[in-house]
Amino acid sequence: MNETIVPDTQHRGFVARLPQVPRDLAQLARFDRPIGWWLLFWPCAWGVWLAGAGWQVVLLGWLLIGSIAMRGAGCVYNDIVDADLDRKVARTAARPVASGRISRKLAWAWLAFLSLIGLAVLFQLRLEAQAVALASLALVAAYPFMKRITWWPQAWLGLVFTWGALVGWVAIRSDHVDALAALYAGAICWVIGYDTIYALQDREDDALVGIRSSALRMGAQVKAGVGAFYAAAVAFWMLSFWLLRGDPFALLALAPAAVHLAWQVVTLDAEDADNPLARFRSNRLAGALVAAACFVVGNA
Repeated sequence: MNETIVPDTQHRGFVARLPQVPRDLAQLARFDRPIGWWLLFWPCAWGVWLAGAGWQVVLLGWLLIGSIAMRGAGCVYNDIVDADLDRKVARTAARPVASGRISRKLAWAWLAFLSLIGLAVLFQLRLEAQAVALASLALVAAYPFMKRITWWPQAWLGLVFTWGALVGWVAIRSDHVDALAALYAGAICWVIGYDTIYALQDREDDALVGIRSSALRMGAQVKAGVGAFYAAAVAFWMLSFWLLRGDPFALLALAPAAVHLAWQVVTLDAEDADNPLARFRSNRLAGALVAAACFVVGNA
């Protein structure tokens, strides 16, 4: 494998065909791993569709562009901050900044460019949604440091990575804050679950270099822990639907997503080299199933 290709990339062929510097910039923004922007985008769609204003294709298109750009910007920022730690972890040692292929100066310039795209998307939203989106910046800036001070950086990631649910909802309406809060709480639990699965790949290296994670904190109980967070996510989503509709039949819309999350837990093998990454990636489908449930409940 080419040493410049991050081990868990999904599009080695496409990335490998790019010239060296564009390839490194693409990797730096994780364009070779689209799972990240889908996981950022789906909560946006949940908020928009549960708000009950129909398909909102144009709005969702802007939010998808924003998710791609801001996920990329967040990854660039994370790699700048974490370069010294990344060099000590096998899976991340080849990242462009950690390996020295991309300078910090160029990385900051790339971050600024991606942020400008995000700013263009921001201006497409109504003023209230702009304010909500901007309120996330402090959380985003603090995230890379969480793995140094808490065993639960996945919880902080949950706050950051699902903020789009708030933005999507407020882009449409500003009432029923209780239903929105429950939707957001469920989304946070979902992220803790799937990012704990993702962190299973790095447990040994993380323990050696002092990086903290929920996967290490849960230890031998990681499977039960992920199951508990997924169960809490489904429970919060059910509460959100109930607060919005008060219809027990509306809760059935979540059945496909609940079954999928249960499948992840039952088939999770923390000792298998490939299993955790595959289960993590399957959350693109989980996010889509929750989005479908939100559309049905919000627009029925």
